[in-house]
Amino acid sequence: MVNWSTTAFVFPGQGSQTVGMSQDIAEAYPVARELFEQADEILGFSLSNLCFNGPEDELNDTINTQPALFVSGMATLRALQNELPDAKPVFVAGHSLGEFTALAAAGAISFEDGLKLVRERGRLMKEAGTRSPGAMAALLGLDADAVRSLVAQVSEATGKTLVLANDNCPGQIVISGDNAALDTGLEAAKEAGARRAVKLAVSIAAHSPLMESVASEFREALAAANFSTPDVPVYGNVNAAPLSDVAAIRQELDAQLTQSVRWTESVQAMIVAGAEQFIELGPGDVLTGLLRRIDRSKKGIPLNSVDAIHSLTQADN
Repeated sequence: MVNWSTTAFVFPGQGSQTVGMSQDIAEAYPVARELFEQADEILGFSLSNLCFNGPEDELNDTINTQPALFVSGMATLRALQNELPDAKPVFVAGHSLGEFTALAAAGAISFEDGLKLVRERGRLMKEAGTRSPGAMAALLGLDADAVRSLVAQVSEATGKTLVLANDNCPGQIVISGDNAALDTGLEAAKEAGARRAVKLAVSIAAHSPLMESVASEFREALAAANFSTPDVPVYGNVNAAPLSDVAAIRQELDAQLTQSVRWTESVQAMIVAGAEQFIELGPGDVLTGLLRRIDRSKKGIPLNSVDAIHSLTQADN
């Protein structure tokens, strides 16, 4: 039996998308298929076809990636709830874009409003990449404090923006900022003993001050969205703590655009609060892999296929 009183739901962010994502779930579960059809209607184009058939380069464009992951996560949740109506987590959280899916899963925003919001977020982040070009890179083998010191030194030396963007798990950090500063940062990371220091295939500097150029527009979109108090605690990326009310949600999502994703601390905070098992809803298994690096004693379950849903259903019976 699944102990739902110690189970958290987590939702992935950009990087987990893949052509064919959630297609088997949509084919097997009418509730999931209906959600994709609803998304197609809301957006005015076939997001479902893009998710299921590609092309990959269009799916990887942030304006499409963000709604694709949002719908995939929610469709997986609907399929799970179809099998297990009592499946209710004790906590939810999402990595970057996944935080919006987590809020929808917790009843803090409707599917339609959430979808429109992530589509606008994707559009604005793409626009920010044009207004203030930048890049991101993954560093393996350095701890967060060492990276914070490194990016501060590089920023001071170059006069350009470079920040710690994602603290994913011990030994895996993502940095973000100006292209020239990032190149300098990669060399500095290697000199500091990083096992790997590689640029990511993105053309935006997410979770950095370079997103500030669209912050006011995104703030307007947040103000227009209808939020409500979550049914279950949602742990935010920026403060690694539960978002207690609507004001806290808006403040979190506003700040998250330009500030770091504190994923390691978010997972640790949920564990301290009683989480023993983490179910990852959506394509891939990135967050399950990060959990192993954060706390090997906790169980991670990637719910990314019909087979995975069936396995969990059988375990709960």
